[in-house]
Amino acid sequence: MADGTRGQGGSHNAQEPGRSAPLTNRQGHPVYDNQNTRSVGDRGPLVLEDYQFLEKIGHFDRERIPERVVHARGAAAHGWFEAYGTAGDAPVSNYTRAQLFQEKGKRTPVFIRFSTVVHGGHSPETLRDPRGFALKFYTEAGNWDLVGNNLKVFFIRDPIKFPDMVHAFKPDPVHNRQDPNRVFDFLSLTPEATHMVTWVFSPWGIPADYRHMQGSGVNTYKLVDAEGRTQLVKFHFQPKEGVKNLTSEQAAEIQGRDFNHATGDLYDAIARGDFPEWEMSIQVMSDDEHSELDWDPLDPTKLWPEDQFPLLPVGRIVLDRNPVNYHAEVEQVAFGTGVLVDGIDFSDDKLLQGRTFAYSDTQRHRVGPNYLQLPINAPRCPYATNQSGGQMDFRGSEAAARGANPHVNYEPSSRNGLTQQAPAGPPPRPYVAGHVGRQPLSRPNNFAQAGERYRAFEPWERDELVKNLVDALSQCNRDIQERMVGHFTAADAEYGQRVADGLGLPARAAAE
Repeated sequence: MADGTRGQGGSHNAQEPGRSAPLTNRQGHPVYDNQNTRSVGDRGPLVLEDYQFLEKIGHFDRERIPERVVHARGAAAHGWFEAYGTAGDAPVSNYTRAQLFQEKGKRTPVFIRFSTVVHGGHSPETLRDPRGFALKFYTEAGNWDLVGNNLKVFFIRDPIKFPDMVHAFKPDPVHNRQDPNRVFDFLSLTPEATHMVTWVFSPWGIPADYRHMQGSGVNTYKLVDAEGRTQLVKFHFQPKEGVKNLTSEQAAEIQGRDFNHATGDLYDAIARGDFPEWEMSIQVMSDDEHSELDWDPLDPTKLWPEDQFPLLPVGRIVLDRNPVNYHAEVEQVAFGTGVLVDGIDFSDDKLLQGRTFAYSDTQRHRVGPNYLQLPINAPRCPYATNQSGGQMDFRGSEAAARGANPHVNYEPSSRNGLTQQAPAGPPPRPYVAGHVGRQPLSRPNNFAQAGERYRAFEPWERDELVKNLVDALSQCNRDIQERMVGHFTAADAEYGQRVADGLGLPARAAAE
C-alpha cells in the first residue's frame, strides 16, 4: 500500500472537492448507518434480513471480471498436514472432534495459496500490503478452508465497511492512480484500523517471500468436542525457517530486478526439494463474553495475548508439489470461510459471518456456479448432492455414483434417493438474545494494542515504521495527517510525536 502510493507526484485532491450528498442504497433508500451490520446485540450474530449489507457486498463481489477483486496476485502449492494428535500437552480431543487432528502422524492433503491483497494480478510482489494465507484441507469428512493473512489482525471489524475499505485502497475511479489521500482519508476516519496500520507500515508490511511468512486465520472460530461443547479458537502458522521481512529500501532493490521474486522463490524451492514447512497452532479460550477483558475476543482488529492464551501446537504443514497448470489450479482455486468440517464451527465474529456470505458468492460469480466441480476445489472424499444444472455443469446428477436412485433429485423421499446423515456428535446450541439493530461493539479499545505493538518493536523497526508513515502521509492533506497523528498519539505518545515531527506538525496540532 505505502510503496504503491509513493512517487505519484503529490496529492491528486488539490481541486475543490464536491459537496457531500445523502447516501442511499441502489433502491434509493436512505442509509442511516453505514458502519454496522444488523446483529443480535452488539456482539452478534448477524441477521439475514440486512438488505443494505447483502446488496452492498453482493455488488462488491461482482466488481471485477474475471480477476479477483482482492488477492489477485498469488502463488500456491500442494502439500500435506500432519497431525500431532495433541494440542500442547493435552489430547486434541479435549478441544475438538474434527477428524483431521485426532490421530498422531495422520496426513491430510492441503493446497495453500499466498497472495498480495490490493494490487492486480501482475503487480510487483514487493509492495507494502498484507499477504493472504489461504489453506484448503482435503479431509475425509469434506473440505475445510481457512482464509486468513500474515498479520493476525485486520483493518475493520464489521463487514459492511469492507467494500469501502477496498475502494479506498484501490486506484481512484477517475484517474486510475492510487492516492494516499484516499487511503488515509478512510483510515483516519476508521480508528480501529490503527493496530493494523502499525503492522503494515512496519517492516512486517513487506514479507521477504512466502516461505518465511507467518499465517493466521485472523477471525475467531469455535472448536466443538465430542459432547457438543464449544471453545473459542484462533488458528496460527509459524514458518519453520523463521519470519523474514524487508525494509522499503530492500524491497525497492529487489523490485528493480525481479517483481515476481516471491512466486519464483516458492516454486524454485519446491522444485529443488527444499520444502517449506509451518507449524500449526491454536489459541483457545472459553466460549463466553470474557467481560474481564477490555477488548472483545471476537474483534478481528485484536490479538489474543500469548501470555494469557498460549499457542498450542497441533500439527505441521509441508508443501512438496508445485502446480502443473497455474490457471487450472492457482487461478481457479476457490476458498470460502464458510467451508468448515464437523468439529469446527462459526463464532459470532461479525466480519467472519459477512465473509462467509461474500467469499462463496464471489466464487460463484468469478469462476462459475459449478466451481466446486473443478478438481482443485472438489473434495477428495465421496460426495453427492441434489444440486445440478447451471453453467458448465459436467457431472450432472451425483446420486447414481453413490448408489442412489438418479430419478430422485429431492429429499426426503421414499424412493431410495439421497438421505441426510446422522451427526457425528451433538451439535453446538448457542443461546442468542438481544436487540436487533446496527450496533458497534461495546468494547472497541481501538488504540491499546497498537501502542503495545509499537513498544514491542525493536528500535530499528520503530524507526522504519515512522519513516514509512511519514513518507506516505507527507502526500496527504493536512486534516488527514492530523487525524492519523491523533490515532498514533492515542496509541502511544512517543509514536504520535515522532510521526508529527516527521510531518512538521506543531505540537498542538499533533495533540488535537
